[in-house]
Amino acid sequence: MPTVLIDACGWVAVIDGGIHIDHALAEQVGPVELAITPAGRAELERLQGERSATLLLDLLDSRAEVVQAPEGVSHTDDQLIQLAAQLQCPVLTVDRELKRRLIAEGSQIIEVVGGSALRLVS
Repeated sequence: MPTVLIDACGWVAVIDGGIHIDHALAEQVGPVELAITPAGRAELERLQGERSATLLLDLLDSRAEVVQAPEGVSHTDDQLIQLAAQLQCPVLTVDRELKRRLIAEGSQIIEVVGGSALRLVS
């Protein structure tokens, strides 16, 4: 089963858009495994503390495997770029700069479009 890496802002956009993650991803790439870095998970915890609306972190925890970042890479975006290349998997994100960098590296992205749907970009 293919993997999709989750960027914190991508997860926030999915939750805010009320997107059913399993169905939406299945329409784009089929059944997938979700993965998140420890830094991405920590960022979501920080964001949850700043919001009144839930980020459904318990759902994420039940569905996503925590994958360790490449050694010596500290910035979350750099971690996602390297992991996407290593695992040959797309990254769910709405971060414009991260999307640009991933595409430049030949990786796929899954973005939230129209606030309520997902689109795979190769």
